[in-house]
Amino acid sequence: MASIEMRDIVKTYGDHPVLHGVDLSIADGEFIVLVGPSGCGKSTLLRMIAGLESISSGTMSIDGREVNDLKPKDRDIAMVFQSYALYPHMTVADNMSYSLRLRRTAKEKIAAAVAAASAKLGLDPFLARRPKALSGGQRQRVAMGRAIVRQPKAFLFDEPLSNLDARLREQMRAEIKRMHAEFGATSVYVTHDQIEAMTLASRIVAMNAGAVQQIGAPLELYDRPANLFVAGFIGSPGMNMLDGTMVSDNGTSLVRLTNGTTIALGQAVDLPEGTSVTLGIRPEHVAIRPVTGGVAASVELIEPTGLGIILHLTVHGLPFKIFTSDRALLAPGTNLTVGFPAERLHLFGPDGRRIALATPDGSMPLSLTAS
Repeated sequence: MASIEMRDIVKTYGDHPVLHGVDLSIADGEFIVLVGPSGCGKSTLLRMIAGLESISSGTMSIDGREVNDLKPKDRDIAMVFQSYALYPHMTVADNMSYSLRLRRTAKEKIAAAVAAASAKLGLDPFLARRPKALSGGQRQRVAMGRAIVRQPKAFLFDEPLSNLDARLREQMRAEIKRMHAEFGATSVYVTHDQIEAMTLASRIVAMNAGAVQQIGAPLELYDRPANLFVAGFIGSPGMNMLDGTMVSDNGTSLVRLTNGTTIALGQAVDLPEGTSVTLGIRPEHVAIRPVTGGVAASVELIEPTGLGIILHLTVHGLPFKIFTSDRALLAPGTNLTVGFPAERLHLFGPDGRRIALATPDGSMPLSLTAS
């Protein structure tokens, strides 16, 4: 296996910049997930690791060796594509063994490698079949088996599950995670699905508009998003964002929302009064207290998910979402009282970057008062 180092990686197509100086260190055995919206540059970066795209400037190293000008076949990298890329005229066994046959590997070693990979991926009953006789999930297993038999320095996955239905995606996520746990292979995985990113990654690289926004463990990005983009992209349903300005009342910092509602932060924040800010809270962290007084809200729309329900409501004229497992709140028109637990609030400055808030003593919801 191998480490991968990227230093100030830039990619341009003519005058059009795609990647803006990416710095990333991937340790031997890590499972890194590149996540972001379509067009953010994540697949381009993956293809540059594989050698399928040239590097405009910067340095790429694999296992301590610079590979900027090294051909794909000489990088010892295996790639699993979204489209499976299987040879339709070959059997499963022949597809899995093709790269080894090209290298003139001994027949005995080829047979042993295919048998081992097939057993791990549950492909033994299908070795004599051709791809057209397989389901989507089985074809993806063959594509992974073809990569495994090579025993490469690193595995690259380019949105491998996007063509599968929801149930198969769940099963294949587990297969990929088990495979990584067993082989300990350095892996780089590209997806726009933040659930895949959260469940698979050792570390997530969140990208937007050709630039890295944040690198960290999945729960680090979830609990402490570096900026508004990461806060909005990681988490489902997405974080509630409320725009406002900083105000002060007898030394207490508050955020005055656009509808005039003020939210006391419970501590002093070192921002000038009048500074534009955004307050965020995840739907699953909103406190629901069906009592009189406080901040009233009425459920306007519900989305059952099985695991829980998403409530769409309005708080003082502002649209809001809550995720809850309380099925007693299923009826539209249900009146609620909501609060924001202090330890769950996120504050973002005018540049969109997160401002760290110390957790106040206790866990009482911060006060919301209409002005």
